[in-house]
Amino acid sequence: MNEADTGGAGPPRCQTETVDTAPGYRELAPPAVFRDQVHCLWVQVVSPEGGPPILVLPDGCTDLIWQSGAGAFVAGPDTGPAPAPAPPQTVFVGARFRPGAGGPAFGVPLSELLDLRVDAGDLPGIPARRLPGSLSPAEALRRVARIAAELATDRPADPLVLAAVRQLGRGSTRAELVAGRLGISERQLRRRCQSAAGYGP
Repeated sequence: MNEADTGGAGPPRCQTETVDTAPGYRELAPPAVFRDQVHCLWVQVVSPEGGPPILVLPDGCTDLIWQSGAGAFVAGPDTGPAPAPAPPQTVFVGARFRPGAGGPAFGVPLSELLDLRVDAGDLPGIPARRLPGSLSPAEALRRVARIAAELATDRPADPLVLAAVRQLGRGSTRAELVAGRLGISERQLRRRCQSAAGYGP
């Protein structure tokens, strides 16, 4: 990969030298420095026979996804199970941003992307030209990893929202108590969460 592809010198990369193209789904850990914002990198390979749509369950995350033969798109946060087509032999490569990190990274309020799949070229923060559908899976993984690292570096998540997500993730914590601990009003917390994560607290 040359500097034109990577944007020159930049943040560290994960190990993405090869891609296992056997059918199935697998995850790779991102560099430790980005793990507050990037949950994982992942690869999904559809069998030659194809299969039923992949049922994506809502997890509060937002993904930058490359699809072989098609290019890149962003999967916004879901409010319910979302079936995704699985054409035979298709390879998907993704970077999954943690709840609260996707909005800043992609440069749009995630409340506008609820339950949507949006072409990466339609979003201001994604260099979609670097993710054409003609890439090999290994090259796509390298570029997705690099772009995710750049987005996490150049457009870091709101630390207050990340702190709120961690507290709310415990399940028994109420939004108004979290807002009070963070020193803001519940209304401010709701507004910041809707922009950064797509949902209210």
